[in-house]
Amino acid sequence: MTINPPLFTVRGFLKLTRTGNLVIMTLTQIMTALFLLNKSIEEIFSLRFLVLVVSTGFIAAAGYVINDYYDVKIDYINKPDRVVVGRLMKRRTAMFLHIFLTGCALLMGVWLSWSIFFIHLATSFFLWLYSNTFKRLPFWGNLTVGILTGLCVFVVGIFFDAYPWSLYVYSGFAFFFTLIREIIKDIEDRFGDERFGCRTLPVLWGVRKTKIFILLLMVAFSATLVIVNMPLMSYQKQFYLFIIIVLEIILSVFLYRADKTKHFHQLSVFCKGIIVAGVISMVFNSSMEW
Repeated sequence: MTINPPLFTVRGFLKLTRTGNLVIMTLTQIMTALFLLNKSIEEIFSLRFLVLVVSTGFIAAAGYVINDYYDVKIDYINKPDRVVVGRLMKRRTAMFLHIFLTGCALLMGVWLSWSIFFIHLATSFFLWLYSNTFKRLPFWGNLTVGILTGLCVFVVGIFFDAYPWSLYVYSGFAFFFTLIREIIKDIEDRFGDERFGCRTLPVLWGVRKTKIFILLLMVAFSATLVIVNMPLMSYQKQFYLFIIIVLEIILSVFLYRADKTKHFHQLSVFCKGIIVAGVISMVFNSSMEW
């Protein structure tokens, strides 16, 4: 650990706030408005919607910062090369960034509407609770991140007061694959988590039982997709549903074979790729009603 880290570095800030993830989140909200809600370019590039996107990004960035702030000791075991707090930035700077980003997002929420403000307030609170408590409990941390990721899509519908069926489908898609990815990341980080007393599923159940639980979740998700959506879907939509199930099968095969930390890291990246592919698929779903 660096004895006297710099007060602030741009490189540290970009790594700490997961800039790549924030870009994906921004594109997700823009594409949700454009392709799922069929909003015009003028509405999407209006000041109010841009403020919504920026404020959501600030909430997420603040969540990443406070997560790394609390997990610095664990991260030195699980991913020492990616530690920022205490190496590229002082701890007090990280805490200031968390408070500053959260405060700015809440002020933007007040300006947009009280409903958006309370969503931002609840989200920031649960991100803090996740980093401070839920992340160290079995399943609750995974569930929290999954719900908040799905909310990132759904809040666009709340903003525009529009709720097409596709909004629920994509929110559920984001929730599920984020949930799966978070559990896989827990398997990847199990050694550091166990050393510092985190009671995640892999620590309590072991890798084998956790893998079986993930497989059961995927079966449940696939069955729900088919039962709920199939009667309402055109042949084109059924084709997309088929692709999702195929991707789940591929993920299941690789998960079954995984037994090393690097394998679970690759599975985590694969899940993120599925989420990005889902966002891109909004383009092809824009002209078809669910």
